[in-house]
Amino acid sequence: MELGSILQFLENKTILVTGATGYLAKIFVEKILRVQPNVKRFFLLLRAADAKSATERLRDEVIGKDLFRVLREKHGAGLHSFITEKVTPVPGDISYDDLGVKDSSLKDEMWREIDVVLNFAATTNFDERYDVALGINTLGALHVLNFAKKCVKIKMLVHVSTAYVCGEDAGLILEQPYHMGMAKKGDEKIDINFEKNIVQEKINELKLEDVPEKEITSAMKDFGIERARLFGWPNPYVFTTAMGEMLLVNFKDSLPLLIIRPTMVASTYKEPFPGWIEGVRTIDSVIVGYGKGRVTCFISGPRSTLDVIPADMVVNAIIVAMVARAKQHSEIIYHLGSSFRNPVNVSNLHDFIFRYFSEHPWVNKEGQSVKIGKGIVLSSMSKFYTYMAIRYLLPLKALQLFNILLFNKYQGMYTVLDRRVKLVMRLVDLYKPYVFFEGIFDDLNSEKLRIISKETCHETDMFDFDPKNINWEDYMINVHIPGLVKYVMK
Repeated sequence: MELGSILQFLENKTILVTGATGYLAKIFVEKILRVQPNVKRFFLLLRAADAKSATERLRDEVIGKDLFRVLREKHGAGLHSFITEKVTPVPGDISYDDLGVKDSSLKDEMWREIDVVLNFAATTNFDERYDVALGINTLGALHVLNFAKKCVKIKMLVHVSTAYVCGEDAGLILEQPYHMGMAKKGDEKIDINFEKNIVQEKINELKLEDVPEKEITSAMKDFGIERARLFGWPNPYVFTTAMGEMLLVNFKDSLPLLIIRPTMVASTYKEPFPGWIEGVRTIDSVIVGYGKGRVTCFISGPRSTLDVIPADMVVNAIIVAMVARAKQHSEIIYHLGSSFRNPVNVSNLHDFIFRYFSEHPWVNKEGQSVKIGKGIVLSSMSKFYTYMAIRYLLPLKALQLFNILLFNKYQGMYTVLDRRVKLVMRLVDLYKPYVFFEGIFDDLNSEKLRIISKETCHETDMFDFDPKNINWEDYMINVHIPGLVKYVMK
């Protein structure tokens, strides 16, 4: 199979992108607008009440970002007219049929014109309400599929998932689909309609009891964790995402489908410039907390490997996979990560961030440089619980007793510290499967794609996604951590 020209494939294409304000979606849109200005048009689905609100979100949360500065420099004063010609903001929501698009003439135009649909929309919060996660990650995926089937020129649907749909699997994890109802543990099959119904029953029950909204949210978060763990997944994010994949594989019919499973997505490696990032992503919460002097320990199993991949490599792989799928390439699932070919472990990361913040201390709002210590690495949860008991729980107990003796004089301080400790313990419980994760993501399909690209693609260098090219020390110290300091640790 020959890929030929990727730029030629993109020329004159009309592309629908859902979740358009998301991190990867923005990088995808920017890349194509920059390298192939002759793309016909993007329809960008944005959660908004109306066209005016969608246009404002496009301006403020997509085009207005520093990510688009290279495109801004390239077009200068002509950027606005270029974007107006190439990008149509669409108010909608994948939680609804027809993606919640209310404008019937716009909807008809989309169904007539769209060539490719990319579903980036997801809630990636590990501690999400079950009803919200199910509505977006599971049923939303089905709504996108049904919408794509109505597009008369459709070439394919590309669904961006996560490699961690594998749950807590260990060893070599293959690029294989999840079939309908397949659970990770137990004999019971997953019935997605049943999950949908019990979610609604749970909400109705809570409302009948006049439970305050804040407590409903807390109950629905706990319910999501309960349902996920019942079937062998650690949290509602990966459980609902796995169910979304099941629906796509089961109901795709003759529609060509691609499922992209990235691992932990980090800042851009090269394009449009190194180090752009938005929000605190999985490992970044540790890096940011450490740099600010708030994290003093690291938890990691002795056999745990971090699987990190720069965002622009993920986007490059998606574009190359689209071209391959259009050429009738049979593979539909791609792991995009580094653990199989170029792994980095927690001790490496610990060393990189200690060196960086020792040489470049973070400066807080008061203008003070925050000095950080080396910190300690805890290799088991029992060691973490012992550490927490000595460092926080015993002093907290002492404060509680002192507070009682002094007639609640320190009640405010005790309440704040108690809440913080409970939050840390909950977060550690949610992240535990990942800090002790012992899986390696096989990327045979992705490697085949890289080989085909190198041998038959006209623009291989423009769409590099080979993790073997990454020097982790250089990337972390000179690209990723400085990017976090600039864009996140403000």
